[in-house]
Amino acid sequence: MLDYALLDALAAVVRHGSFDRAAGELNVTPSAVSQRVKLLEERVGSVLVKRGQPCVATTSGALLCRHTERVQLLEAELTGCLPALPGTLVEPWPALRIAVNDDSVGTWFIDAVAQFCVEREMLLDLVIDDQDHTAQRIRDGSVQGAVTTQAEPVQGCRSTRLGRMRYLAVCSPEFLARHFAGGVTRESLRRTPCVDFNPKDQLQKRFMRRITRADLDPPLHWIPHVAGFLRACVTGLGWGMCPERMIASHLASGELVEIAPGKHIDVDLYWQSWRLSIGWLDDFGAVLRKRATEFLD
Repeated sequence: MLDYALLDALAAVVRHGSFDRAAGELNVTPSAVSQRVKLLEERVGSVLVKRGQPCVATTSGALLCRHTERVQLLEAELTGCLPALPGTLVEPWPALRIAVNDDSVGTWFIDAVAQFCVEREMLLDLVIDDQDHTAQRIRDGSVQGAVTTQAEPVQGCRSTRLGRMRYLAVCSPEFLARHFAGGVTRESLRRTPCVDFNPKDQLQKRFMRRITRADLDPPLHWIPHVAGFLRACVTGLGWGMCPERMIASHLASGELVEIAPGKHIDVDLYWQSWRLSIGWLDDFGAVLRKRATEFLD
């Protein structure tokens, strides 16, 4: 039989990427967490966590994390279906840990799932990552579902298309006049500052490659915050790829302009979650897919 105190320790380490933070969640010492993970590794005969900054699950560790998360969801679902008994403690609201990109959170995702979470008394635990990398979060067992660009299902999961986000290359009118007066060319893009969200953000490079058929390395502003990214474009720090839905009012008011009208980048998004049927997770996915059609192309 599996010892769920040990499994909970492993899942907490992978979820937080740290023995110290896992200890804080479990209200024990980091040494106790380390001992539990080590004991579990001895029992299964395999290394389960790659120690580092952050700590990540091995293939075996990811399998056990997924199992633990599923059991926790099933127990939460069962508790919600049972009548309350006199003298029992009120169970905490169950949480869904979802990997999603920041642009989706800032534009449509919260609107799509808020009503469901309120009605079903579910808590959201969002893990923010680039849409090209969120699938890895479900692969390593640290989340129960992911909004991702990966169409191919992760092993043990199912994948459903949500829709398409359109990104436009924009900047302030003054920035356009200063840097692109002679047109958007390989040379002007090479020497003009642009805004990147983080090193995983490839949208600006994809746009430049589409325009010039070349890999360029312009001066970069690193701004890993969706509102700050937008403000950087509005205030003339640089140009960047912004979701069309987010910047519609800025384009209408003239605060932002496209640097190359008609040269947009479309990103297809998919919902991936465990194939194992779990009521709350299945219902969440169904609502997400339905509501996404209201916000995505």
